[in-house]
Amino acid sequence: MKMTSFKMKKVLEERFANEYFKTSFNRDKDTFRVEWKESNQGITITLPNVIVKYNQRGEVAIDELEEHVREALRIMNEEHQLAGMEKHIYPVMRSPSFPTETKAGTKLVYKDHTAETRVFYALDLGKSYRLIDEKLLEQEGWTASRIDEIATFNVRSLSLDYKHDQVADNDFYFVATQDGYDASRILNEAFLEEMKANAKGDLTVAVPHQDVLIIADIQNKMGYDILAQMTMKFFAEGRIPITSLPFIYENKKLEPIFILAKNRPEKKG
Repeated sequence: MKMTSFKMKKVLEERFANEYFKTSFNRDKDTFRVEWKESNQGITITLPNVIVKYNQRGEVAIDELEEHVREALRIMNEEHQLAGMEKHIYPVMRSPSFPTETKAGTKLVYKDHTAETRVFYALDLGKSYRLIDEKLLEQEGWTASRIDEIATFNVRSLSLDYKHDQVADNDFYFVATQDGYDASRILNEAFLEEMKANAKGDLTVAVPHQDVLIIADIQNKMGYDILAQMTMKFFAEGRIPITSLPFIYENKKLEPIFILAKNRPEKKG
């Protein structure tokens, strides 16, 4: 029997029937929303996407969706605190166009990193995380610099396993552990310095999306073209895209670079 949006809506209504939740269906946008009755905070589900997954994988797709939505709703409704959770605070990389406040209008804590990147801060909750906002800081009496210090310290403790690839005599290293903080490892200066010390050519770094850090030891002109294409491809495919521009790492600084075909790049700015 063919699954339609109306049938899927019925399935989800049954799954999320709960005295604390309310659900609604938007026929025009083809979406289904589950939210807490008290706070109106919730999750909007795009039904055609769920139907595609259901057609491919059956009931398991709906089980997974339910688990993710319930986890997100649980986190929304929890009171969080930072004291005692210091080991679970990490930096997350985002593009400068990423919203700087929550949907409820509370300002998020962040700092500028490069012209292409910003650092936000996350409280890791196991299966997911919540971005730290100013309200949470005030509640704890913490400063933004304290959060930054703790998060930067914690990012250094993350594993640095990488895959190595050699293309046209250029070395590419990929950190992709899928822990949510792969791009954040760009903030581990000791790691960048070590890679720089071992580089034969120009050390370049890219964070096309949240779940990968690319480090490339570029030893010839072709290397730059490969890096540009690779970064663009990852950027287009990323769940949380950051920037399609790679950086050159020199004198402990990251400079965004435009790759000019068949040439050494020009620095941006």
